[in-house]
Amino acid sequence: MARIKCGTSTHKKHKAVLALAKGHWGQRHRIYKRAHESVTHALSYSFIHRREKKGDFRKLWISRINAAARAGGLTYSQFIDMLKKSGIEINRKMLAEMAVSDSSAFSGLLANRSQISN
Repeated sequence: MARIKCGTSTHKKHKAVLALAKGHWGQRHRIYKRAHESVTHALSYSFIHRREKKGDFRKLWISRINAAARAGGLTYSQFIDMLKKSGIEINRKMLAEMAVSDSSAFSGLLANRSQISN
């Protein structure tokens, strides 16, 4: 039986890794061994950071809501507590969007404070 060499499949795999390493600096996009290390790390970082991004956005929304609530005389925690007691179910993403783009609607939520405290 004839010996089968794996040159074509190996070459194809190497080309795929080098294509993924396009844009990496120096040896990291030219030499297979370095490119493979670079691509492996890059893919693992992207996997991890896709999950971290969700928490980062939540932090951003909370800081925006806090800034708008403080402008209205409340802290973030007091504002969220007031919303829960009044039965208003709106997520932080929408609250942050209201705080940035529609301040009159956000002020309307802050105006609910007097009705709830009584």
